[in-house]
Amino acid sequence: MCIRDSRQTGAAMLCESSVQEVMDLTPVAHCAALEGKLPFINFFDGFRTSHEIQKIETWDYEDLKDMVDMNAIDEFRKGALNPNHPCQLGSAQNPDLFFQTRESCNSTYDAMPAIVQKYMDKVNEKIGTDYKLFNYYGAADAEKIIIAMGSVCDTIDETIDYLMARGEKVGVVKVRLYRPFCKEALIEAIPDTVKSIAVLDRTKEPGSLGEPLYLDVVAALKGSKFDSVKITSGRYGLGSKDTTPAQIIAVFKNLALPMPKNHFTVGIVDDVTFTSLPQEEEIALGGEGMFEAKFYGLGADGTVGANKNSVKIIGDNTDKHCQAYFSYDSKKSGGFTCSHLRFGDTPIRSTYLVNTPNFVACHVQAYLHMYDVTRGLRKNGSFLLNTIWEGEELAKNLPNKVKKYFAQNNITVYYINATQIAQEIGLGNRTNTILQSAFFRITGVIPVDLAVEQMKKFIVKSYGKKGEDVVNKNYAAVDRGGEYKQLAVDPAWANLEVEAPAANNDPAFINEVVRPINAQDGDLLPVSAFKGIEDGTWEQGTAQYEKRGVAAFVPEWNAENCIQCNKLSLIHISE
Repeated sequence: MCIRDSRQTGAAMLCESSVQEVMDLTPVAHCAALEGKLPFINFFDGFRTSHEIQKIETWDYEDLKDMVDMNAIDEFRKGALNPNHPCQLGSAQNPDLFFQTRESCNSTYDAMPAIVQKYMDKVNEKIGTDYKLFNYYGAADAEKIIIAMGSVCDTIDETIDYLMARGEKVGVVKVRLYRPFCKEALIEAIPDTVKSIAVLDRTKEPGSLGEPLYLDVVAALKGSKFDSVKITSGRYGLGSKDTTPAQIIAVFKNLALPMPKNHFTVGIVDDVTFTSLPQEEEIALGGEGMFEAKFYGLGADGTVGANKNSVKIIGDNTDKHCQAYFSYDSKKSGGFTCSHLRFGDTPIRSTYLVNTPNFVACHVQAYLHMYDVTRGLRKNGSFLLNTIWEGEELAKNLPNKVKKYFAQNNITVYYINATQIAQEIGLGNRTNTILQSAFFRITGVIPVDLAVEQMKKFIVKSYGKKGEDVVNKNYAAVDRGGEYKQLAVDPAWANLEVEAPAANNDPAFINEVVRPINAQDGDLLPVSAFKGIEDGTWEQGTAQYEKRGVAAFVPEWNAENCIQCNKLSLIHISE
């Protein structure tokens, strides 16, 4: 259920911005619900926060026990339906009673903000934080601020540090308690110096004068000391679309204009109703000591599982902070996967996909022609390719676009035939452990000996029940992960002509919409690409243009062995 649909339920609503905040503030929702006698929706961004792997500090159960009001728990239990002391909860109400009974609960909602803050103070006392109903971060004398809630707040924090280092007076107010909305706490959180405010909503209410948080803020500040402040509304991140520092910079630039755009969008190009703000260039804000990696894999090839293990290995055996997030297409097994990993010496606030990696691994050689696998790879970065090609043959088969990027950005290129190694070991198409081993050896994120030792521990944990033979095969995969080679990058590649797409007679809808989506370039499509299908209709028969062709090998038909079972008619046959 989205927040837009939940507001009218009457439930109190507490919001968190990160995995750590979910751990810190969930007890607040539980305790406040018990004492304040209101149901709580403790919410955070689906996928972006709920599916992120992050190294965090966890609660001690004795500390949690200290915060709980046991009398409130007793009262809650006594209120349960029980045949030993029966009661009726709710009744049919006619127009003469309903209005009064709805208004009778006002005092319960009026009391809730103070109860929530009380438990936030208990959390702050226990773990040294400073949680409030509305938290402010940024310059004390900020003139431009954003008001938002959810995972975007950490991205805004990161962007604010970047802008403040360049002399900008900016800040953000993070909404924690969304319902009941306490206007006094909001006003208290905003610096007196503020001249313009952008309210960001991660939802769209077609036909409304504004999105939910924007309308709340406008109503709360009306008649206050901020009555003359410019307030603009913006939409971002619908459908879990990525929200990056570049988009936040665009919001602050808009606020600096004499007449800032209102009801704007970021992260898309709206060339129909022109709501979008100008796009800014992506920047790396992780700071010194931050290492970013991307892994392109095939659904069910083990890439995602191996990367989850890598994060656990690094997180459990070093002082480094770790983050992992995994994006998929909709085709599941055999489909596209991309793993986004970060490792750093300081807490990671980058709640968005890895856009500027130091290291990229491409586990399927066909992806070189299907996706832009080098996009954003930093200068002097590293690239690892799983391929059946060797040396000159590999150089010959690399697309000119890829070779040009390698040469222009001084990329160190490694390759390994993990597919052949896996077959020799007896692992079939499971190349994940081989490539995980190669990653640790190439990047040196942690000492190689430690990485090998821990990978083998995880192998026992993961495959121990399947027998010694399976464990030994995976041990061999770890050891053979060092069989990668380096490809010499020819400086002359920097001047290569990029091949133009092959001409075809396919429908415009296929070339202009379907193929960019299948190439993981859907984020680059403008709003006009969907003009004419805004009602949700979709052309039929597009599957015939979506043959992926990602297999390293295809079967050959042996006529002498054929028993005409017709099963081969279901798969691709190469004569």
